[in-house]
Amino acid sequence: MSDVLLRLAEVLEARKAADPESSYVAKLYAKGLDAILKKVGEEATETVMAAKDGVPDKLVHEVADLWFHTLVLLAQQGLGPAEVLAELDRRFGLSGLTEKAQRDG
Repeated sequence: MSDVLLRLAEVLEARKAADPESSYVAKLYAKGLDAILKKVGEEATETVMAAKDGVPDKLVHEVADLWFHTLVLLAQQGLGPAEVLAELDRRFGLSGLTEKAQRDG
């Protein structure tokens, strides 16, 4: 797993015990699942808009925001990047059609 993802996962886990007034992530956790899902949706939309704008730096910035908020969601659900990376590794080498057929089967 990327060192950045590991370090970020550790920080996100630690923020679960932080005072919501001291941390943006702790505040998101305190607001609950719906607030986190809203942020993921907002960031996904901003990512799409940045891609349409065709400005690479803007797209990278928005994808970073999307990944960050998705990692917050995973942590809130008791998961982390390791599970997602394991799933991507499981799919590696499978054609997209084969992988989808296995899920739909």
